Amino acid sequence: MGLQIYAGKGFDTQKAERFFKERRISYQRVDVLKYGIGKRELESVAAAVGLDALCDKDTKAWRESVLAYTQSRDTILSGLMEKPQLLRLPIVRSGKLATVGYCPDVWEKWIEEKKIL
Repeated sequence: MGLQIYAGKGFDTQKAERFFKERRISYQRVDVLKYGIGKRELESVAAAVGLDALCDKDTKAWRESVLAYTQSRDTILSGLMEKPQLLRLPIVRSGKLATVGYCPDVWEKWIEEKKIL
């Protein structure tokens, strides 16, 4: 399975893309702020990293959203699909493996274990 980077406009996204470019690892870039993220993809990432890790709780937008006050997994997932700016980015996904944010140590391990090529 190919590598996907669900990207935004942040500096961590730029660093993640540079990480893979420097290692000549091809990836598919998905502008999540423009195109959103599908339910199956979001559920897959949530299963790998946990729902809490997906939410960018440090932002004013999160604190002002209804999602900050709900405990329902389905409501949070639906809300993240509707407002992808509430996601913590970048999301890097390779099959069932996923990371949220800039995680070069984890990606190096994936490369060493040949989980991504």
